[in-house]
Amino acid sequence: MTDQVKGPAAYFPSIEKKYGRPIEEWKQIVRASGLAKHMELVAYLKAEYALGHGHANALVAHTLAEGL
Repeated sequence: MTDQVKGPAAYFPSIEKKYGRPIEEWKQIVRASGLAKHMELVAYLKAEYALGHGHANALVAHTLAEGL
């Protein structure tokens, strides 16, 4: 029996497929942005990289949980 991925990481396969970058690269983009607030980072990813809200939110939540 395999464990189902939950939380923000559940979005990762579709993010990689849709936007063509590995998750580690997206996390580097978030960290290099110079921003620290969740919604500022979400807005940045949406504006600069045309990510959908859910995908941007999942990347930001996961990256912030790891620590910038």
